Amino acid sequence: MLAFDPPSKESNFKSPRFQANAVLISNSHKDHSGREALSSKSDSKKLIVIDGPGEYEFENIYIKGIKTSDQNTIYYLNFENIALCHLGNFSEKELRPEIKEAIGGTDILFMPIDGDSVIDYQRAAKITTQLEPKIVIPMHYKDNKTIKKFLDEFGNGTVKPVDKLTIKKKDLAENKIQVVVMEPSLS
Repeated sequence: MLAFDPPSKESNFKSPRFQANAVLISNSHKDHSGREALSSKSDSKKLIVIDGPGEYEFENIYIKGIKTSDQNTIYYLNFENIALCHLGNFSEKELRPEIKEAIGGTDILFMPIDGDSVIDYQRAAKITTQLEPKIVIPMHYKDNKTIKKFLDEFGNGTVKPVDKLTIKKKDLAENKIQVVVMEPSLS
């Protein structure tokens, strides 16, 4: 199990308490750097912490951390023949060609859409179409208005949030971006 950007004890968000094999930290902000909140899923192995650019590999998962100019690290992962990209706290005005090239193709994209400390929903939609994922999961937003505006950019209007998503490579639709909204976990 992988965890991305868990909130720290100093965050206003509640820190998660669960076990993971690895935690990936995109930036040092208190809302994204809570590695202390997680413990290793294995008694015999230490929790793997990845917190910056570089190339990593463990348990047949290839991870590339890509530094952006906004003090953020984008993570590209490839496992079980599925490419996943987590943009972290991405706030650049556009997707620079060298970042797009470093990411390459992606099946699943985690995209911030808030507009406060990250890109807004319009830029997020534009970058999503540039990266051409099969599934985009919006994140880092405060209210339903923002998610609705993002969905409208793709002509989806409304999407029922799901609390769990299981994906197999064969189930990924070709030539269409599917927006999946995850049910927020506030407990």
